[in-house]
Amino acid sequence: MSIFSDEVYDSRQAELGRRMEQQGVDVFFCPPSGDLEYLTGTQRRKSTFGNISYTHGWICGAFFRPNHSPIFVIPRMVAEFDMPSGARGDLIIVNETDDGAAMFEKVLKDFGPINAIAVEERTRADAVLHIAKSTVGKIRNATPLTNPMRRVKSAEEIGLLVDACRVADMSMGEITRHVAGGITERELSEELDHLLHLDGSRGVSFDTAVWAMGPSTDRGANDRDRSSVIRNGSSLLFDFGAIIDGYCSDFGRTLAVGKSGTELEEVYDIVIESAAAGLSAVKPGVLARDVDKATRKVIEDAGYGDKFRHRTGHCIGLDVHEYPFISEEDETVLEAGMTFTIEPSIFWPGRVGARIEDIIVVTEDGGRKLNDYSEDFVTVDSASASLDSGEGGCAHDHQEQGGCLPDEVLSE
Repeated sequence: MSIFSDEVYDSRQAELGRRMEQQGVDVFFCPPSGDLEYLTGTQRRKSTFGNISYTHGWICGAFFRPNHSPIFVIPRMVAEFDMPSGARGDLIIVNETDDGAAMFEKVLKDFGPINAIAVEERTRADAVLHIAKSTVGKIRNATPLTNPMRRVKSAEEIGLLVDACRVADMSMGEITRHVAGGITERELSEELDHLLHLDGSRGVSFDTAVWAMGPSTDRGANDRDRSSVIRNGSSLLFDFGAIIDGYCSDFGRTLAVGKSGTELEEVYDIVIESAAAGLSAVKPGVLARDVDKATRKVIEDAGYGDKFRHRTGHCIGLDVHEYPFISEEDETVLEAGMTFTIEPSIFWPGRVGARIEDIIVVTEDGGRKLNDYSEDFVTVDSASASLDSGEGGCAHDHQEQGGCLPDEVLSE
């Protein structure tokens, strides 16, 4: 079932057609992706670690042309099992015993002369090779067509992002109750995935990360997949997201586990100040790189500049990482309706680690956070917490915005 009305998808396809004409693109081939979901409402299959493949799987996608309905060319197995609501447009089913290459080529030939054909940036190589073989048209990256449309969200899209942020907030509040003596990082990450599903997420928007940093563990943010027991005196960092009707959240917080040194609290305050500076820099007309600069300056001025080792953020929507990036090289002009993360951090392996991450929407008046979760420095007394996702656990019917925090969690 599509998330939006037929009129919304028709309007998006009409806008795509206008952009294609402006950029001299005759045909756009789009496999299952955020672009296809945005343009037609055709829901993507949840991603898997290993590749899932069918006979003629490379064919799967839709052809778009200005002032025409899309033409879907779909392997039978995809039509049977991955498209329960069908497709909005003409549909050509390719059976296992069909000559898939010939059918694909016929669709292209029937379009007539093609001077330029755009492909979604993650189109399979064999599809691109067949396109090159079937037409003399120049092949282009379709991102300049679709990203300017997708980067500015409608009020309805922003509402779905708010819902995805709310699920992340709720799950963070509940997982805080589970930081128990002897529990491992992997147990927490798996429990967090479970909580996201309970709170309404279709899945996880990317691989959930829960990892400890501090004097007791010489590791950085590139080492986030362990079954290590969380030691007292550590900071515990979270990076995860939910999916609501195809729209993603990306969220981060840091807890102190047991008694920690004063540097962790000082570093956490610096990270919070950095995020606030980035948010204050957000307004229409500002360059993306200027938000990165404002965020980064706070950490640099505090003497931790080389420990902020990544960009400030990225746009987000139907994909968890979308263009543009909130990064030093990105000169994209911010517009009202754009949504992106601000996620400063200080990662010093063997010493201290802290991060925070929220989603921001650009408004006419500046930037506004879509997350409601508290920024307070929170210390968890690991001896008094417990792991319980079943009977006796939080039923999520008593939570207020920002998640539920038990008496054992102390904000300092």
